[in-house]
Formats: sequence, C-alpha cells, structure tokens
Amino acid sequence: QVQLVESGGGLVQPGGSLRLSCAASGNIFSGNTMGWYRQAPGKQRELVATITSSRWTNYADSVKGRFTISRDNAKNTVYLQMNSLKPEDTAVYYCNEVPRPLPWGQGTQVTVSS
Repeated sequence: QVQLVESGGGLVQPGGSLRLSCAASGNIFSGNTMGWYRQAPGKQRELVATITSSRWTNYADSVKGRFTISRDNAKNTVYLQMNSLKPEDTAVYYCNEVPRPLPWGQGTQVTVSS
C-alpha cells in the first residue's frame, strides 16, 4: 500500500521560510504529476503547487513567486520550498498525486505567526 509521509512543518514568523518534504513508499512518482495541497481551518483543501514528471511546474496565484516545488524521483520525494511566508499560509500541508489523489497522509502543520 502506498504511503505518503509529509514533514518539515513548524511555527515560523511572517517573512520566514520552511522547506517541506514528502516521501512516498513505493515507486509512485514515475510518470506521475505530484502536487502540494493545503487545508486551513474551516476551509476546503486546495492545490497550491504542481510538478509533472518532466518538472513543469504550476502554482496557485496566492503562492506564486514565493513557493517552489521540486522532486527527486530517485528518492521518491517531492519538496516545497516556502519563502516570504504570510499568516494566511497557515494550514496543514499534504502532498499527493494530481489530479486523482491517493489516500492522504497525515500532513504537516505550518503555522505562520508572530
């Protein structure tokens, strides 16, 4: 069974940075588009960054220019570098396939607050 394990979240001040990692058991990355999603309290889960197998990337307008998604297929890992963080970036962050997600991992909490 495929498992997705996110890590790297934490508490950071506005303007700070974090790097999230997502490790997948099993070789699910090969040829698949991956994405980072987030869910803030009381809101629906949203897709914020996407990367294809050829490393073409796309971002939600809310994070464009601040977040960078990358992947290492040899390590079955996808990353999200988050810079210039804002309080509205506070959410639980998940990685998963796009557009048809697998069972969700536990996510990693990102809290942006002074």
